[in-house]
Amino acid sequence: MDIELTLYESRVIGALIEKEITTPDQYPLSLNALTNACNQKSNREPVLELDEATVQETLDALVKRSMVSDQSGFGSRTTKYKHRFCNTEFGILKFSEQELGIICALLLRGPQTPGELRTHTNRLCKFGDMQEVESALDRLMERSDGPFVAKLPREPGKRESRYMHLFSGDAPAVEFSGSTHIAPELTGSERERLDMLELRVGELEQEIVLLKHALEQLGPKPTTGYMEA
Repeated sequence: MDIELTLYESRVIGALIEKEITTPDQYPLSLNALTNACNQKSNREPVLELDEATVQETLDALVKRSMVSDQSGFGSRTTKYKHRFCNTEFGILKFSEQELGIICALLLRGPQTPGELRTHTNRLCKFGDMQEVESALDRLMERSDGPFVAKLPREPGKRESRYMHLFSGDAPAVEFSGSTHIAPELTGSERERLDMLELRVGELEQEIVLLKHALEQLGPKPTTGYMEA
């Protein structure tokens, strides 16, 4: 796969895919509508504040790469835009409804866990359970014309690994002392011990806060009115 998108290109394509699915009556999108979709405060990570000139510049670049098409409606001077990124007669990429929902959510929100993806795709597609989410992710990682998704090393203290799309380059490696390592999966007993440690750390932090508060209540040491020898 040789598709590589910038952050702005990912946002534009993700917004077009999302609106095609969730508001088909308003699709294709005008420049103004697409700019608003790119700058939404909800379901976007990071939140952007793009102006129309920047979105237009991004669209022009995508049109040249045949990933977006522009068209004028009959009797209207307003140019509207639709993606040609996937699942169109012009594109070679074809995804199932669930695969497309995951790709769209990753383009709009960046790396996410399977649980987050199930929540964030609820308007894009349907997943009966977490196993369906994980199966769709496995397909996206294993497809012969891909991979389109990569599993990231689990962050310390986190129960689930996150997944990222690969339309903006390869997944980053995690470096430890000059070597590349993949975080190992925790066993059930190891995860339970980690949870207990996290709970104990939280309790100790709370005790420290209470001790600091108690010391502040004692106030400064009273003076005796003479200099000590």
